[in-house]
Amino acid sequence: MTTATQQPPASFITEQDAVWTDVGPGMRRRIISYDAQMMLVKVTFETGGVGALHHHVHVQQSYIQSGVFEVTLGEEKQVLRAGDAFYVPSDVWHGVVCLEAGVLLDAFSPMREDFV
Repeated sequence: MTTATQQPPASFITEQDAVWTDVGPGMRRRIISYDAQMMLVKVTFETGGVGALHHHVHVQQSYIQSGVFEVTLGEEKQVLRAGDAFYVPSDVWHGVVCLEAGVLLDAFSPMREDFV
């Protein structure tokens, strides 16, 4: 049996293979693909959903696929919309509040072992 960090990435990934996990009120997460070096995750938010302030050693890049989010990075806040993105360096406090229902695509390096 392989461990989470040894899972080979799938060459093709379809929406029908999605396994969703509820991660808080108004939020659910789907791990799209990962290996030891990186992970891609889709997170859906209902209006009012909160990705609480947190930090981790992983570098994160997030793309707003749809919706409107108030994003906090360190001491700064900005409202971002579909098509916008944000970058989170390692160990920087960050979080989001969903102002209009939407979807974030999050990429992490290295992969988030705590998600699997």
